[in-house]
Amino acid sequence: MDLISIRDLQVETVIGVYDWEQKQARPLSVSLDMGWDTRLAARSDALEQALDYAAVSERVRAFCRDRRFQLIETLAEQVAQCIMSEFGVPWLRVRVEKRGAVLHADHVAVQIERGERGS
Repeated sequence: MDLISIRDLQVETVIGVYDWEQKQARPLSVSLDMGWDTRLAARSDALEQALDYAAVSERVRAFCRDRRFQLIETLAEQVAQCIMSEFGVPWLRVRVEKRGAVLHADHVAVQIERGERGS
């Protein structure tokens, strides 16, 4: 299986367990590694045969913008489900980073893998 990656996609969402965090959207960084067979797209050189990473990026941004979360774990899980179901991605890794969540740390992150990696 081939790998298509999107790194440090900037999204905005309402996220956090404290009342003050639920008042305003905050920036997060989302990275995706998606298993995909690229051979058909490579042979045809046609976007219709490829995983459209621009469309995936916009869907993730809209998905995050339109929802509220308490935990980055929940956001990661729901993003994974969305991408797998809407784009037919059989395997993916999602990493969500939240700056300023812990004193004296640059960011906290959750990384999950879902689906079958295949060959």
